[in-house]
This record gives sequence, structure tokens and C-alpha cells, in this order.
Amino acid sequence: MKPQYQSLLDTLARHIDRERLIHDPLRTLAYGTDASFYRLVPQLVVRVHDEDEVRCVLQETQARNIPVTFRAAGTSLSGQAVTDSVLIQLSDQWKGYRIHEQGHSVSLQPGVIGARANQLLAPYQRKIGPDPASINACMIGGIAANNASGMCCGTAQNSYHTVQSMRIIMADGTLLDTADEQSRAAFRESHGTLLYELASMSRTVQSNRELADRIRHKYRLKNTTGYSINSLIDFDDPFDILMHLMIGSEGTLGFISEVTYATVEEHPIKAAALIYFPDMDAACRAVTVLKSTPVSAVELIDRAGLRTVAGKPGMPELLNHLGDEVAGLLVDVRGSTAEALETKLLQVTQALQGMNALYEIEFTQEKVLYDTYWKIRKGMFPAVGAVREVGTTVIIEDVAFPVEQLAEGVAELQSVFQKYGYSEAILFGHALEGNLHFVFTQGFDDPAEVKRYEALMDEVAQLVAVKYNGSLKAEHGTGRNMAPYVLLEWGQQAYDIMWQLKKAFDPKGLLNPDVILSHNANIHVENLKPLPQANDKVDTCIECGFCEHACPSRDLTLTPRQRIVLWREIQRLERAGDAPERLAELRQAYSYQGVDTCAACGLCSMQCPVGINTGDLSRELRHDRYGDSKVGYWIADHFAGVSHTARAGLSVANGMRSVIGNGGMKAVTKLANGLSGGMIPKWHAQMPSAAAMPQRIPLVNDERPNVVYMPSCATRVMGAGPDASDKRPVMEVMLSVLKKAGYNVIVPKGIESQCCGMAFQSKGQFDAAAKKANDLNTLLMEASQQGTLPIVCDTSPCLLTMRDTLDPSLTLYEQVEFLSKFVVANLSIEQKLPKMALHITCSTTRMGLGQTFIELAEQLADDVVIPPDITCCGFAGDKGFSNPELNQSALKTLKSAVQDCDVGYSNSRTCEIGLTEHSGIEYQSIVYLVDQLAQ
Repeated sequence: MKPQYQSLLDTLARHIDRERLIHDPLRTLAYGTDASFYRLVPQLVVRVHDEDEVRCVLQETQARNIPVTFRAAGTSLSGQAVTDSVLIQLSDQWKGYRIHEQGHSVSLQPGVIGARANQLLAPYQRKIGPDPASINACMIGGIAANNASGMCCGTAQNSYHTVQSMRIIMADGTLLDTADEQSRAAFRESHGTLLYELASMSRTVQSNRELADRIRHKYRLKNTTGYSINSLIDFDDPFDILMHLMIGSEGTLGFISEVTYATVEEHPIKAAALIYFPDMDAACRAVTVLKSTPVSAVELIDRAGLRTVAGKPGMPELLNHLGDEVAGLLVDVRGSTAEALETKLLQVTQALQGMNALYEIEFTQEKVLYDTYWKIRKGMFPAVGAVREVGTTVIIEDVAFPVEQLAEGVAELQSVFQKYGYSEAILFGHALEGNLHFVFTQGFDDPAEVKRYEALMDEVAQLVAVKYNGSLKAEHGTGRNMAPYVLLEWGQQAYDIMWQLKKAFDPKGLLNPDVILSHNANIHVENLKPLPQANDKVDTCIECGFCEHACPSRDLTLTPRQRIVLWREIQRLERAGDAPERLAELRQAYSYQGVDTCAACGLCSMQCPVGINTGDLSRELRHDRYGDSKVGYWIADHFAGVSHTARAGLSVANGMRSVIGNGGMKAVTKLANGLSGGMIPKWHAQMPSAAAMPQRIPLVNDERPNVVYMPSCATRVMGAGPDASDKRPVMEVMLSVLKKAGYNVIVPKGIESQCCGMAFQSKGQFDAAAKKANDLNTLLMEASQQGTLPIVCDTSPCLLTMRDTLDPSLTLYEQVEFLSKFVVANLSIEQKLPKMALHITCSTTRMGLGQTFIELAEQLADDVVIPPDITCCGFAGDKGFSNPELNQSALKTLKSAVQDCDVGYSNSRTCEIGLTEHSGIEYQSIVYLVDQLAQ
């Protein structure tokens, strides 16, 4: 580390915990990666908790002339969140919010995810204005700093037009709250020169009619190229100018520590139509007509884009048979009432008459079809990413043409792609604003390819910015990618004003240098990210970061994106063979951070645009580490005996606990864990009692329906927790509920020796896992009369594994699904629980049963509390015993979220152990509550 960074590190360590001052080669690379196609590795990553820490870092870096860059979620695409200096990254402490005026405004800290903000506002039928495609992953800090917009927000509802106030930390560490008069007064004293300069610049620009008219034209369009200099003509108060300049400033003018938005109405009733036109010209003419109608969104899709999703599951068959020139418009209309929606639909359909649509225009409110239309629009970017050549990246650019010239602009843009050999490029976008995204694949490992890309962007810049006077960046931010073209788009006068603003806010030029404005004409083709082949399970990763917020290890070690980034680097170094020390260091650190602490829950695959389950990579690496061991085979072959031994061990251990306590058991098992190579688990305060196998229920030949009950190995071995009020094992409770609901229950003979194989698979013991799955399949086929009887399993992760590995002719139900569909309706439940906490396991989510679980819980309790920040609990089978820090990190916010609850429920015995430990309340299977209420 260079001396000035070492000095900075030593000073910061007096104010910030050292574990949040990151400078090792593994994590600086991992945390330094964003969604763009640029790669810079920071010298130091500082994970800040609060405003005081941000101020401290800024003051110390200013004193040493060290550049800094701010990072929220890292989903930005244009290189605005990478650095080779100091990266200031938000920790998980920036999720505060305040809702005002019955949801008509909201104050949000920068770490709040956009979708979470809308979730908070949903009870008021309000939402924030910006609606970027990454809203499920991106954070408010990035939304504001990039002036992100989206499909429905247009220009009227973006951050610039909906911001009401801000808390801002300036380059020198000064804090300004624009809503607080005391803070404004203090700022006038300390930064009067800046305020004077802003007011003076505003007067100068407003008096220059030609420049003012040019600015108005540019912001008639969607535009995030350069600074928001429209603030200089929209406002006279220098505080208003300052605040609006912060929108879209990409961390180059200061740090936004809180933003207050005016919210917009969230119309609950929606309808959509996918309308096909014979060619792009006809589609664009229809857009011009729709501009004056009450539509919420109009998405333009070219034929190449429609072709990328044709044939995919759930896509309309019609997509396979469209002509080569066809273009589509996805038109979305929303209303506050059914009557309001119908009125709007009538206006839209009347406007489209005579617009030469290929088929009759039909709007749908049916949810499945409505969602299918939007899946077509949202599925094109990942469709390109999934089929690209290994080693290439996916580039998505966004430009804006004046909408009246959209058809001509599209045609010329398509010609430019063909000229430079980008025949696979697809076009789609927010047509009402003339905003087009174009997606293509690009390799950067060949200098000739870099030159081809540079030539393409030069010509696109001339076409969009000069010929059509449009925007080179409509909503993705300028970043490094468009910094060399800001002068071309804006002209010398406006460009000089932007540099004047930069120097006024950041005299030393230390805030995110080379972003938005740069003196380096080649900055957009330097420091390009390598994407080497690493593993076929993850090679399609585009490093977008959509996965990160769902990962249980995100605040402990690494996220899925970061695991892939590092494995790519390890594989690159392996092939290069020129940095053995760095390779050895990365491999050693990756073993724990990348492999051991991956919960392999698969939630990342649900967020990933190309469906990658990073857990598959982790399981493969575990297999490579140990292979299919003889121990694994032996356990698989002697599973009944191992289960019996485990129950006996739990009985002995709980007996010892009563004598030496939890502290003594932790000491004993820690020693035993080390001596056994991890075979004996570490002690856990919520270690359950041994489960007693219930007596087999004789089958009664009467009119009652039969069901096969498959108790998982976890519920066959683990009984209730030490403090549980109901000490019965899950099996006994499940049998009670099924009996009350009128079922004959078949517990398969020989179930004691069976397992779904998940425990083996998670450790990379693939052959043993396959053997157990095959054995269980044989047993269940016989018990279910070759699939004619339903089978219910009491543990969610096991059922997910069974659905993936067993014969599809078996009718398999997870307990929540079976209870909801077939059981509760046959029970008499007269009184609900007042309040309960609910944990939806990752496997429940992956099976699409999350909403089913919520609806079941709402039948059983008046108030159902679902902690918003908990995705997977991180217990991950037995990792709660071997790596308890993963479970602890994943559930660190649980206790405060459920503090008003007396009891919690879930549907996985191992998950419930960790949930009980970290919540302070008892968690049990939801079947206990069903049995309790069905008296």
C-alpha cells in the first residue's frame, strides 16, 4: 500500500472499525466491481455506517489529496462507481426512512432499495417517481445520484422533478440539510462563495437566450449527459440550484445522505396490450399519436428483440411467425378505479384507429397475460446475455431522440450497427420519451475489437447528439463511458459551465475524478473489464449485481456477483501463470469467503437476469475439494443407523447440557469438532432434543382420502427446541393435523433409511446424493401407488430437492402448499392468533410458494410480521452449526423486526433453530399453529 493510503488507513482506524477498512487483494477486487464494463481495483474500501463517518473520510482524504468514489448497490452501467483509489461503500446501516403526509412524501436514506421504498408506500397507494428496471436491486443513493428514471416515470416523475429536500455532505465534509433553516444559515456562513457563484451562474445562463433555449430543448428529452444545468434556468434560489445539481451528479459534487421525495400515485388497476405493426416506421408513428393519450408506458421493441424471447417458456406462439420487419409496442394503461381505466382505454384505442396495426388491439387485465407481456419486454436484455460468446460482455446503451424524429433515428441507428458488424444488436425502449436502449455483445480482449467499439460509439455520438440533437445518455448516467462526448453533445459554452460547477463544488477535483467530465479523451476505452472463462455454471454472468441484496452472506463475506468475479480472476491467473503469490493468496481467502460461507440457497438465481445459481459453483468447488468420499458413501448406505446415532447423540448432549450448561457444551464440542475434522457439530444454544418416531398408523379402508406423508430426515432426528412450549416432534403434529382433516396417512415403510439427498449434494457429494434420491424415488413410487396418491413433505428445502430429482409423475406437496390447498378448509378454526412472525424460507420462495405461505398465515393470525431484510436465514442445512457466523449475519436484523411478536413460524426444522436463537422468540413449523387452532 502506498504511504499516503497507509497513513489514511491508520488515521481512519481511530474512528472506524478496522473490519470495515478493507485493503486485502481479494475483497478490494470483489467490492470494487460494479455492473459496468470497467475494472479498477481500489486501494482501500471503507464501509461507512453514518454521516459522521462519511465526513471523517472526506476530511482525511482531502487533507492528503486522495480521490474518493461513492458506491451504493453498484448496479450502474457506465463506470461511475469504480476507482483505483478510495471507495466509500454504504454499509447496511443506511436503511432509514420517514413517511410524511399519508405517503405523499417520503424521506429515504441512500441504502434503501427502490422496491423497498415502494413497499413502504404501498399501503397509501403511492410510490416513488423513478422506476428503473433495476429497482429490485438499486438503492436510493444511486437512483438520485444517476437521476435514474424507467419505464413509466418519463421526465415528469424522475428524481429531479420529485425531490423536495436533501441532506448533502460536501467535499470538505460540511453537512447541509436543505429542509432545515438553521443548517442553511450555517451553510451561508461557511459556503457563501459557492452560493454566490451558483446564483451568478444562474443569472448568466438565463440572460443568454440561445444557451437557455438549448438547455430547455435538451431537458425536454430524457437526459443524463453531463450535469443537471437545467437547474440554472429552473430556479433562482441557490439552495434549490445546489440540490437539483446533486441529482444526476454521480458522486462528483458531494454525497447524498438522505433524499425526500414527493411521491406519485400508484394506480392499482392495470391493463396492457402488445400491438404489432408491419415495420418500425408504422410503430413510431403510433408512438407520436399515443404521446397525447393517458398511457402509463409505451415500450418499443424491434423484430430482433422480439426474436430473442420467441420460443421461451410462457411466450406467445405468435412471436415465432412474425415477419422480418415487424415492430411491437407494449402499451400500458393504469387507473385508480375500473371506470377510470375504461375511460382511458377508450381514448387510447380510439387514438390508435387507422395506425395500421397487424392484428386487432386487445388490452388485458388478466394478471398472467399482463405479466407475460412485461416478461417479453424485460426478457430481452438477459436473453442476449445468456447466449453471448464466453469472454464477451453485454453492453446496453441508452439514447434519446426527439420523439417526432424517432422513426428516422431508429433506422439510421440500425444502419450504424450493420456498418460495424453488430448484426445481433437489438433495440427497445421507452418510446414516449424517444428513449431507446440498444443491446449488443462486445469483446475487449482484442485491440481490434476495442477499436471497432470506439468507432461505433463515435458514429453513434455524431448521429444522436449532432444530427438529431438528442441525448447520448437518457437514463443510465454519463459515467466514464460518455465523459469524452459531453462536449460534443452540449457545445463549448455549456461544457465550460459544467467544469465551472465541478470546480466550485470540488476545488481539488477529488470526488470521483474522470466521471461525467474528463480531460482524457480515451477514458471510455481504458481499464476495460476482463471476463475470462471460469466455469460453465457462471460464465454467462454479466456482473449486474441484481443478486446481491438477496444473498444471506452479503454482509459477512461475499455476494454471488463477487464470488464469480473472484473465481474468474483465479482462473485468469491460473492460465496466465505470472502471479503465483497473488493466486495463492486469492485461493486461500476464497476457500472460506467464496466456498464455505455460501449458503447455496439459490435465491440469487431468482434475481439473476440469466438465471445463474452461484450455489451450483460452490457445490462443485466443494466436490473438487473432497471428491465423493468413502465417508459419504458409507453414510448413504447406513442412513438408518446414522439417524439413530444422531438421535442418541442429541439425547446424550441434552443430558450433558442439563449438567454443564450451554457454555460447557460449547467448550466440549469445539474440541470434539476440531478432533473429528468437523464431523461432530459445534454446540448451539438451541440444539434440539431427539425426535421420537411416532407409532405407525394403521391404514383404514374407508372413504377417507389417502395421503403419503414423507417426514424429512431433519424432522425424524430433531425434536423440539429446549424452550419450546409444545415438545412434540413435527411428525407427531403433522399426523395429528392430517387426521383432523380427515386423511388416511401412509408413512412409507423403510423411511428411516431414506433421505432426499440434499445434505450430500450441498457438500459436493454428488454420487451419494444421486443414490439417495434414486432410493427415495423407488420407495415413494411404491408408497404412492406409482404416483396416484399425493405425497406431502414437512420440510421445504427437502421438497424442493425432491421436485428437482425425483420422477415427475410423483405428486409432491410442500407442507404449506398441502395445508393451504387441502387441509385448512376441512378444519374448524374459530379463533386466530393475534400476532405472529413468519419466516419464508429460500426454498419456499424458489418454489413460488411465498404468497401461498403468507395467505395461509393470514388465515391463522390477525397480524403477520414478515421481516423485510431477511431473505435466506443462512442456517443452510448444517452451516448453522459449522459456520454459525453466517446464520448470525443473515439474521442480525431479525430481533428488532419481530420484537412485538411472541411466537414465530416457518417450514424448515433447521432454519427454525437459527431463527429462535437470533430472534428471542420460539420458531416452530406452521403445522404446530394449525394443530393448536384446529381444536
